[in-house]
Amino acid sequence: MLSDVLGVHHVSVIAGDPTENRRFYADVLGLRFLLRTVNFEEPFVYHLYYGDERGAPGSVLTFFTYPREEPGRIGKPDITTTALRVPAGSLPYWRDRLADHGVDCGPVEERFGESVLPFRDPDGTPLELVAVDDATTPPTDLDRGETRPWSGGDVRADRAIRGIRGVSMRSADPYVTASLLDTFGFELVAERADAVRYRLPGGRESVVDLPTDDASYGREGRGSIHHVALSVEDSSQLREWRDLLVERDLDPSRVKDRHFFESLYVRDGAGILFELATERPGLGVADREPDPAGSLVLPPWLEADREMITGQLPPLDDG
Repeated sequence: MLSDVLGVHHVSVIAGDPTENRRFYADVLGLRFLLRTVNFEEPFVYHLYYGDERGAPGSVLTFFTYPREEPGRIGKPDITTTALRVPAGSLPYWRDRLADHGVDCGPVEERFGESVLPFRDPDGTPLELVAVDDATTPPTDLDRGETRPWSGGDVRADRAIRGIRGVSMRSADPYVTASLLDTFGFELVAERADAVRYRLPGGRESVVDLPTDDASYGREGRGSIHHVALSVEDSSQLREWRDLLVERDLDPSRVKDRHFFESLYVRDGAGILFELATERPGLGVADREPDPAGSLVLPPWLEADREMITGQLPPLDDG
C-alpha cells in the first residue's frame, strides 16, 4: 500500500569551488563532512555531502561543484531557500558566528510563528536558520529516534544544526506545485499575504513555503538549489510512486541506482524538480569512520576508472 512521503531526504545545490564549499559547510556551519563522491552522470564533478553525525535522512545537504560555473539568478521556477533547524535561543550565537566569518546576515524575521535568520553561502545560495524548541525537534534517523547533531567541530551540540526544516519554492504556478505537494501528503497549514505553508504531518514535519507574489524568471547556475529530495521507505514504495506519477500525467524518470539509495526524479508542471529517494541503505557513514569523507567513494560501475577520475577532479583541500 502506497504511503505518504516521510519528509525531506536531502537538498542538492550547484556550488563552485569544492574547497570553499567544504570550509563553509563543515568549518563555519559545523555540519559533518559525510561523503566525497562524484556526480554519477558527470564523474569528473565532485558530489559532496554534509549532515548530522550519521548522515540521517532529513539532515543532509549535497553539492555538485563546478568551479567555473557562472552564478545563477534566483527567480521562478526555482527552489529558492533551504531552512535549517537550530535550537531555540541560539540565533544570537549564530549571527555572531557568521559575522566573525565574514558572512552577512539579514535581520531576524518572524515567519509563520518562527524566528528566522537569513544569510547566503559563498556561492550566493540563500539559507535560513530557524529556531525550534529542541524538545520538539523531529527525529531524522531511520528508526525515528532522536537526532544526533555533529559536535566534532567547534560548534557545541546545544547550538548545532539539527537538520533541514524545509524549503521555499518560487513556482511558475503555485497551484500546480501545491497539487503535487498534496499528492505527496503535505497539508496546507498556514497562509499570509505573500505565501502559503505546507507541512508534512508526523515524522520530520518538513515544511514547504510557496510565495504567491509574482517574480521574474531565474537562471540555474552556481548557487542555485537544484532539487529537493523527499523520502520513501523502500524500493517497492518508490516503484509504486512512479506508477502513480505516471497515472497523474507526469513524466517521472526511471528508477536510478544512486549506490547509497534508489531514486527517481519528477518535474511538476510549474517547473520545480523533485526527487523521491529511499531511506535505505543510507550513506554508509559508520563503515567509513572515523573520517567518512576522507577518501573518494565510487560506485562499483565507476571503480575501474578511479585513477582517471581522480586525475580529472579539481583540488579539494581538507585542511
